Amino acid sequence: MTTSWTKSLCLAAVLGTAFSAQATELNVEELTTGLSHPWGMAFLPDGKMVITERAGNIRIFDKTAGLSAPLKNVPEVAAVNQGGLLGITADPDFANNQTIYFCYSKPGEGGSSSSVSKAKIAGDSLTDVETIFSASPLVDNGFHFGCRVAFDNEGHLFITLGDRYKYMKEAQNTDNHLGTVVRIWPDGSVPEDNPFTKGDAPQVYSYGHRNVQGLTVHPQTGEVWAMEHGPKGGDEVNLLGKGNNYGWPLITYGIDYSGDIISDKTEMEGMEQPVVYWDPSIAPSGMVFYSGDKFPEWKGDLLVGSLKFTHLRHIDMEGGKPGEQTEYLRDRNERIRDVIEGPDGYLYLLTDTPEGKLLKVSPE
Repeated sequence: MTTSWTKSLCLAAVLGTAFSAQATELNVEELTTGLSHPWGMAFLPDGKMVITERAGNIRIFDKTAGLSAPLKNVPEVAAVNQGGLLGITADPDFANNQTIYFCYSKPGEGGSSSSVSKAKIAGDSLTDVETIFSASPLVDNGFHFGCRVAFDNEGHLFITLGDRYKYMKEAQNTDNHLGTVVRIWPDGSVPEDNPFTKGDAPQVYSYGHRNVQGLTVHPQTGEVWAMEHGPKGGDEVNLLGKGNNYGWPLITYGIDYSGDIISDKTEMEGMEQPVVYWDPSIAPSGMVFYSGDKFPEWKGDLLVGSLKFTHLRHIDMEGGKPGEQTEYLRDRNERIRDVIEGPDGYLYLLTDTPEGKLLKVSPE
């Protein structure tokens, strides 16, 4: 199937940014269907993929054997509203240790928390399952878990979190994990140079976030980038910095769903500005900087998924600054939940529906 570009209908508010029509068309191959609200995926060194389903499953996709049954021995998840089994990544040394890391809403007394476990894949089951991080405090609702996970080039594990919706003010409190991005070592220990090691949440790396559902490491610079849902307007792409405050909810480019003003400020001293923000919201989820050779004109550019407007968005990036943006695949009318680049240089997408799909995207 060939799908062409669609000019954007929403405003991407960045300096010097405009939308443009690009002539390139995309080929889309449906690799597998019947995934129940797939949320995250990662390639393994042998070319297989691990894929999470929000209800609580981890599956393996093999281009030859197809989609596996759910792996056994996956921890219990609180699959309520936005909660469930969410982000996943493979250990950088997976070829030797067969270890994966996954983020999920873990049930506990009085609520649930965004937690990360590590485990080894052994045949059709997980073994040596160990929880290495749980966000504090537990909250009794099913919203704003964040839960993307990624390794940086130094071997730190980054975990994105959310403000759990009704606790937005806590995103300014570095003594808990609400509305933060945390950084730990793979065994769960805290890096000595984390910015808040003397506080009650020493894992915190940055704060002032709302609901971070995009996370990627730039393949050339090693910088860690994150993308978060705003309220009604104000979705953001941010370049993360140690100890930085990204402002939520004291500054925002969005308003409450009711139309009420959350803050009348979009800037404050000591708070970071987004590299990109969208108003109205596109509900972004999943992001990757392209580094392959299959789309040579996209090298170094940012690709993100949109849930609300059902498209893959290409953002031209020059020197870390955004330029023109273009939507692709919108005519498929599928919520794009995750976007990654495969080792073959093609793009792979997950569509978030009860009958979700794994898509392979290549140039026409």
